[in-house]
Amino acid sequence: MKLLLYICGGLLLLAAVPLRSQVVDTPGQSAPAHGMEESRDYSDDRMLTPPPVSGQSYPAAPTSQERSNYLRAGLTFSTAFEDNVLGTTGSNAAPVNDVSYSVWPTLALDKTTPRLRLSLTYAPGYTFYQHTRALNEADQNASINLEYRLSPHVTLSAGDGFQKSSSVFNQPYLGAAGEVSGGIQQPNRSVIAPFASQLNNSGNVGITYQFAANKMIGAAGTFTNLHYLDPAEAPGLFDSSSQGGSAFYAFRISKMHYLGVTYQYERLLSYPAPGTNQTQTHALLLFYTLRATPRFSISIFGGPQYADVGPQFSDAVSTPSPASRNWHPAAGGSLTWQGHMTSLAVSYSHMISSGGGLVGAVEMDSASASIRQQLSRTLSLSVAGGYDRNDVLTAALASSNGRTLTGTALLQQQFGQHFNVQVGYTRLHQDYSTVAALASTPNTNRGFVSISYQFSRPLGR
Repeated sequence: MKLLLYICGGLLLLAAVPLRSQVVDTPGQSAPAHGMEESRDYSDDRMLTPPPVSGQSYPAAPTSQERSNYLRAGLTFSTAFEDNVLGTTGSNAAPVNDVSYSVWPTLALDKTTPRLRLSLTYAPGYTFYQHTRALNEADQNASINLEYRLSPHVTLSAGDGFQKSSSVFNQPYLGAAGEVSGGIQQPNRSVIAPFASQLNNSGNVGITYQFAANKMIGAAGTFTNLHYLDPAEAPGLFDSSSQGGSAFYAFRISKMHYLGVTYQYERLLSYPAPGTNQTQTHALLLFYTLRATPRFSISIFGGPQYADVGPQFSDAVSTPSPASRNWHPAAGGSLTWQGHMTSLAVSYSHMISSGGGLVGAVEMDSASASIRQQLSRTLSLSVAGGYDRNDVLTAALASSNGRTLTGTALLQQQFGQHFNVQVGYTRLHQDYSTVAALASTPNTNRGFVSISYQFSRPLGR
């Protein structure tokens, strides 16, 4: 959160520079997920940062719906029926269903110039429940993403996201197509407590330098923090954090083909009483990107990853498990296509990652997909899903292993310039037999309806 505040303060002055609003729909421009839009101020030899090392998500909207240089504000009212709002604290506990009502004011800024791309969002919210009123909550959501071109061939990027919530479903854009990233280092958010007050914060900062016509280097740092405000609401889950750094070299073989290598280090921590579980990883990975068009790319990566696992503590066992050191394979790939009326993104990775609430670091298989179809000028359909498998690295703690499967379908209808209605359904299935918060009621179904009012002010008009 500190990184978010520091960056916001320094960039608000930049946001005041007058600009013309614009729709990003030029075939020769690059997708926002991989860099700022191309400008005639720079030559065509500028390399784009390959997705495996860019640290950014793929665009979720078709090109016809992309907009920049707007200040947006709005208010969303939503109601949802959920069949498992409490989770469970015992083997005989039954799921509890309830109806919730939420209100979300939202303020967002999106600004693009030939040198700067800045996106700021703040969305506080309040949710109250019809029957289980003890779950009523106030939420906070804030994010910033920045790319700033220091020179024609040096780019600085940074991002930070903060969320305070009691339910994973309480988001300002309910049911929106999930984020898909082709990046190698990603936070593990696949272990989901049905109800648990928590703080999530993740951030990254990086710099790239194109030092020759077809050669680029870069470096980045990342961090994540997960904190449960009341551990009694999430028995069997624990606070966790991570810090990491990376460096890469990329070579452009031709206009469409990128080849490179990256070194990545991560320090993964979880905090079960009475100690701290620490794992340090080192990975040396080759990556390749085919950028067939400015809106279509395929990337793959792979290589060895070394894990140094310290003594592992468990709240159920007084004697820690011994330390271990092992090599593991790491690999993955992603695809993105952004058409005029359709967008598609798919990714898969097999990596060592933070436990995301589990007792220690995990060997993780993660797959995600998102597709959005603009059915007409005012009607769109989005479908997103993900599968994650978490295997704790320490054999003595393998009983915490499990998997998560999620899926969301959303239909959105726009009425005029300011109103839209969303109708959607989300399904969550988790299989963690020894995690008390998840074991007895692993399934959650949620249907929702939301009505939003939003107005936009083009910057510079």
